Amino acid sequence: MTELELTVEVAAPPDTIFRAMTDWERQHEWMFGTRVSVVAGDGKSVGSEIEAVTFGVSDRMRITRWDPPHAVEVLKLGKVVRGTGAFAVRGSRFVWTERLDVPFFFPVVKPLFVLGLRRSMQRFARFAEEYR
Repeated sequence: MTELELTVEVAAPPDTIFRAMTDWERQHEWMFGTRVSVVAGDGKSVGSEIEAVTFGVSDRMRITRWDPPHAVEVLKLGKVVRGTGAFAVRGSRFVWTERLDVPFFFPVVKPLFVLGLRRSMQRFARFAEEYR
């Protein structure tokens, strides 16, 4: 298992940060190379499922915790990406945590993956600060 945690400060109220981070269909506006869609349920409740496709790799997730405006936790159901993830609002910070059962080649791509996530987190801050 590999665990990643990234944090970014956001100049917006917690409820705005939460709404921005759970606007799945607009995630492509800040998450590099990713499209997200709701594939089961409403995308805003436990049991709903979302699918993120990043550079052709599918990451299907089931929401296991929905606690506005604090956190969303997911179980990753994909064939390549498995594990858990959490998106949390802590004060004025957005925290992204992943605990992944990664494929054997992950150590090779991890630096690029983390760089992409860091840039996406910076883009998220701007996205949430302007979120409507």
